[in-house]
Amino acid sequence: MFEANMATAGATLVGTLLIFALGKSPLFRIDRAGAAIIAASLTMATGVLTFEQATKTIDFRTIVLLFSMMIVAASLRVSGFFQVLGNFFLKTINNQRMLLFAVVFTSGLLSAFFINDIICLLFTPVVLMICQRVKVNPIPYLIGIATASNVGSAGTLLGNPQNILIGSLSGIPFLSYMLVAFPISCLGLLLNYLLIMVVYKKKLASKLTNSQPMHGVYHKYLIAKSLIVTACILIGFLAGFDAVIIASLGAAYLLITRRLKPDKIYCHIDFNLLVIFAGLFVVIGGVEQSGLMDWFINHLSFVDFANFNVFAIITVILSNIFSNVPAVILLQYFMPSPIDSWWIGLGIFSTLAGNLTLTGSIANLIVVETARREGIRVGFLEYLKVGLPLTFLLCAISLLYFNVIYNL
Repeated sequence: MFEANMATAGATLVGTLLIFALGKSPLFRIDRAGAAIIAASLTMATGVLTFEQATKTIDFRTIVLLFSMMIVAASLRVSGFFQVLGNFFLKTINNQRMLLFAVVFTSGLLSAFFINDIICLLFTPVVLMICQRVKVNPIPYLIGIATASNVGSAGTLLGNPQNILIGSLSGIPFLSYMLVAFPISCLGLLLNYLLIMVVYKKKLASKLTNSQPMHGVYHKYLIAKSLIVTACILIGFLAGFDAVIIASLGAAYLLITRRLKPDKIYCHIDFNLLVIFAGLFVVIGGVEQSGLMDWFINHLSFVDFANFNVFAIITVILSNIFSNVPAVILLQYFMPSPIDSWWIGLGIFSTLAGNLTLTGSIANLIVVETARREGIRVGFLEYLKVGLPLTFLLCAISLLYFNVIYNL
């Protein structure tokens, strides 16, 4: 029975990771969320986990924090904040280099305090409209959004789903993580900007023309309310209050309004991502319960996971093969000493890995798909010209940084 459970859990895990690696099933119309649901159901149906055991494997702190921050980001979108931001760019920026700088640092810094996937979803249409109005090639700016959102999101425990998960699993204080990771993100954004400038030097040389503002409805009160709530949430995080409670209170307050129908907020929440998390928790819980995780650890003893450099490289590789969230859930079991430095390293390297290829992160795919719907194609090799050197450069700098500050 024990070996049967191991085989079932292993087959379920492999099938799930295969679909995550490909983005969809090669045979059926099953996406990542569908794969997570099917795998979790099979884990319970085959007796690897009972329903009660399965519910205990789900980290509801991660789910609630993700959901709450999605509500905050959705409120900013519905209020018209991103349109106001775009009009500010059109009014104050007069050349392409300044526009690229603004796009890279805005998307990067916003991604540090909101989920980067959501920032890409909200900010990409704005940048496309700006490029259309001033008649410039949007490719450098689209690559800038994708890469900067990954780099910026590495800076805090709010920046992306895997970092939110790491914060929940590790219990690292928000400020402790940020003090180590945020300098890497800031340096990374600067290098990101400079690298795109070098690659697209000729295309970014001209001035901007016809920078007329975008027209649309925005609500000053709702923008102010959303920004104030966001600031209060961040202050609460920095002060050391329970992140889940603070974020859920902020989200709840934003839902108390007579100006906005709740459905307008809910339709911008990525429920697929929440389902993916819940399903993965159950699948990995089944792998652990069956004894397969211990088997993996024992049979991979030839890999020196105690060497931080090796651990970081494996994190980058697995994050690109299976996506960063499944990689983090798996790699937590291979950490030789679950102390803050290793958790922070896991957050940084799993996030920076997302810039290696066009399919390296969900944020990249969101930017590409949004552009494709507007008739703009960002090619795999086109992206690689920036993503590949940026990833290697930042990972090398981060390894040096960790070895110096932690004397590894």
